[in-house]
Amino acid sequence: MLSLFKVLADSTRLRLLRILRQGDFTVQDLMQILNMGQSRISRHLKILSEAGLLRVEKQGTWHYYRLSPGEGLFNDIWPFVETRLVEHVGQEPDAAGVLQVMAERRRRSQEFFNHHARDWDTMHVELLSLPDYRGGLIDLLPEGGLLVEIGAGTGTLLPLLAGKAARTVGLDHSPSMVALARETITQNQIADQVEIRLAEMNHLPFADGEVSTVVMNQVLHHAERPVEVLKEICRVLEHQGVLVLADLVRHQHDWVRQRLADQWLGFTRDELQSWLAETGLLMKTYHELGDPASQQPVFLLSAGVANDSRN
Repeated sequence: MLSLFKVLADSTRLRLLRILRQGDFTVQDLMQILNMGQSRISRHLKILSEAGLLRVEKQGTWHYYRLSPGEGLFNDIWPFVETRLVEHVGQEPDAAGVLQVMAERRRRSQEFFNHHARDWDTMHVELLSLPDYRGGLIDLLPEGGLLVEIGAGTGTLLPLLAGKAARTVGLDHSPSMVALARETITQNQIADQVEIRLAEMNHLPFADGEVSTVVMNQVLHHAERPVEVLKEICRVLEHQGVLVLADLVRHQHDWVRQRLADQWLGFTRDELQSWLAETGLLMKTYHELGDPASQQPVFLLSAGVANDSRN
């Protein structure tokens, strides 16, 4: 117990905990947010990690630090500590730093997709050898209701989705992608069933419980904070609503960060299950496809709103 309180008895380490409760960050991110040198940040991260308060997630050559209260004393006192962190020194500059890092990630992503919108579908196929999973994705979708595709891109999936729902709305944060998706909708003569909107994935333009089905196809690995996206999905889903998620299984190909603007090198099943539970969603099905020897494996996942998540 004494060793834990010694770890917590430091201003910089408390600031790190306050920042990391908002998401996963690299050492470089934390240097920018706190305006401190790498050696100082790394030393405090090592102390917090050795005390079991943080978890390090290695993705290629990058290391993401994540808050991990665990099941011991820190987990017991964390709710009390968390409520007091907002009063701790550096709150305003730290909050501004986090927003700046997130805004920079979004800016880079939006610029990339605006620039590569016209050739995105070809780039994605040529650079990543993926198994054919679209049929399996469509099979997971329930019939009827309002279906929302987050990150619709050029709209290639929208004609297939339209056949499953009473009304379909595609969302994308890139104006260039939205323009191309509108062309796809017009070419397929589905404008009476499908619309496309400009929107961010962590601020969905729907009321609580309004959406029947949410689809994310190769989009979550572009999210700055996947947990925040999943929380927003849980908010808009109706009680019997379904999330269908297709994305990359965890890999170590660092080049996708530059070539495809990926934020995450895929995901593990345990990671996804933990995030879903944290955000009020419950995994229903999970299936991986693709031969790792010749393809980048993909997972198909379906989830629903946990019974007690809105009580």
